[in-house]
Amino acid sequence: MSGRNPIQLRNLSIEALEIPFKSAFQHSSAERSTSETILVTAETEDGVRGIGEGCPREYVTGETLSSSHAFFNEWVSDFYEIGSVEDLRTWIASHEDIIDQNPAAFCSIELALLYAMAEEEGQSLEALLGIPELSGEFQFTGVLGASNPESFRKQLGQYLDFGFRDFKVKIFGEPEVDHVNITLLKECAQSDVRVRFDANNLWEDKAAAISYLAEMDYPIFALEEPLEVRAYDSCRKICLALRTSIILDESFLKIRDFDSIEVDAKNWIINLRVSKMGGIIRSLAIAERASKLGARLIIGAQVGETSLLTRAALAVANNHRNQVIAQEGAFGTHLLKWDICDPPIMFGLAGVLKASDVWACPKIRIKVFPE
Repeated sequence: MSGRNPIQLRNLSIEALEIPFKSAFQHSSAERSTSETILVTAETEDGVRGIGEGCPREYVTGETLSSSHAFFNEWVSDFYEIGSVEDLRTWIASHEDIIDQNPAAFCSIELALLYAMAEEEGQSLEALLGIPELSGEFQFTGVLGASNPESFRKQLGQYLDFGFRDFKVKIFGEPEVDHVNITLLKECAQSDVRVRFDANNLWEDKAAAISYLAEMDYPIFALEEPLEVRAYDSCRKICLALRTSIILDESFLKIRDFDSIEVDAKNWIINLRVSKMGGIIRSLAIAERASKLGARLIIGAQVGETSLLTRAALAVANNHRNQVIAQEGAFGTHLLKWDICDPPIMFGLAGVLKASDVWACPKIRIKVFPE
């Protein structure tokens, strides 16, 4: 971090944002046709503006738009006193339990402050945080979440035509849906594709999960959240029975969750979503701990994220490339009807995003909400 003076905030404000999707996004926990986002704007005395984003999800962290506003209103006076990354780290360390209960809400505030600091100091987000600058390319996953076979076929065909070879497939627990979709995957996908299933805490019983997935007879490399949240021991048995890795999403929300997987961390994959983890600083700490323990990472994304969260996730992915086995998100206006950043950050052909195409600090459109 440079030796410039800390920022001085003139105003902090919060608002909800809904952006329509170009098509509905579905899985076993929820179906969405619009984004559901909290935006926090930090304005400095020098006229710089930073905007941060969080995606509260009641079925993931227990947060809602209402609870996010309540968190902001309760703690906003504290954030007027934060002028540097060091101040922010200190607040995070002393309010760990509070952030654990409000990760997405805090994430929106943290990113607003960091983007404002970076802009005011004329630095990239990475330079501000003291981590390597973005470089190279980032490979993103295609997400197949349609329960209708025709929609699934169309979606898969579009991804394959676009050059995707890495897929996350939503499982619904309905044989008439899942078997048809998997058959289509076998028929349409080339032999070089890599597939993981996402069950979104579908089953209560490990035996039922093992039986159902074995009948699918499809070679997946990983399975995400097959059972109820934090059923670690039962997931270990599924891992052995199906000879596949287990991805933790809803079952891994904070750094203390390593306590449950530390003895065999190399056998797990953590879906690290910046909003879910409570911001980029906490996400970097989790990624660092995963690196030391040998746990692998998927850099995930909440459905409907704008480029603000995509940009933050890139910093984490870039800093821990050796641990990252897949990356989600960067849909931009592939999914959203519009994005608040100009230009939006989104993958291109084959799901590739080049670091050279990513802005250092966000360029926010003046007109955030179109008529």
